[in-house]
Amino acid sequence: MNVQRLTSLLLPLLAPLGLAAQAPECPRGILDVRFCDEDGDLLADVPTDPAELVDPDTLIFSYTPVEDPAVYADVWADFLAHMEEVTGRRVQFFPVDSNAAQLEAMRAGRLHVAGFNTGGVPFAVNVAGFRPFAMMAAEDGSYGYEMEIIVPADSDIQEVADLRGRTLTFTEETSNSGFKAPSAILQGEFGLVVGEDIEPLFSGGHDVSILGVANRDYEAASIANSVKARMIERGVVAADDFRVIYTSETFPTTAYGHVYNLEPELAERVREAFFSYDWEGTPLQEEFSRSGEAQFIEISYEETWAVIRQIDEVTGVNYTAP
Repeated sequence: MNVQRLTSLLLPLLAPLGLAAQAPECPRGILDVRFCDEDGDLLADVPTDPAELVDPDTLIFSYTPVEDPAVYADVWADFLAHMEEVTGRRVQFFPVDSNAAQLEAMRAGRLHVAGFNTGGVPFAVNVAGFRPFAMMAAEDGSYGYEMEIIVPADSDIQEVADLRGRTLTFTEETSNSGFKAPSAILQGEFGLVVGEDIEPLFSGGHDVSILGVANRDYEAASIANSVKARMIERGVVAADDFRVIYTSETFPTTAYGHVYNLEPELAERVREAFFSYDWEGTPLQEEFSRSGEAQFIEISYEETWAVIRQIDEVTGVNYTAP
């Protein structure tokens, strides 16, 4: 299933009744008709009508479903306790098992603060009113991950050209490293068209793809190497279980932010929680130091996600069209 088809199936399930009739007349670029973008920053503007704002007693937080949600409930527990102190609100971890479920939750008003995966960020921005402001980075401020195509260590696939006529396992259609970037790179750099020269499979997650290659259930897979690094560090897989036959340029990683209509003072306290959090000795540090991350830094969707939007443009992704 291609990304446009996924979007066409997803959006009717998410769109509230009477949405088009209530659409405001305003500049919005490619944002959903519910939103405005008067300042041209590509993000949904915060509503000026207080009646359109949400001010919940309990903030709902979710982390992108790249691995087992149960693992990350514990990883995020200390940070969410910090957010409770800063915001004065209860904060609840909301485990999601797919990018579509996370997107649906924010669009439907059931999710207030989230970390969306790289490829899912433009969908969340344009369809659900996500306003990203932070990303994890190393101590020196560097950030990002690479898409890798991996094969079992003893595979006869030695280089990308050997994928012709073989199967390649992706994660989900909205994933950058798990589908969109490799599809564009394989066609643009190697003349290999997914669905014609390569048979696609979909695992549903980076961890599943990595385990599948390590266990020789998959011939090859495109994955985010940050996920692989954490799994190796935890001993879930070993580095010598597979070989890397392609490494991409560096992409931005998970973006953190809040829904566009969160009450502004509360939204500001949510931001403060991210940038005031002390990582030292925390479960967050223990988990994400495995992929070299040590702090939250401020980001600009317009600038930081430009390369991702370019990939989407090349591959014909349309975020909001039914």
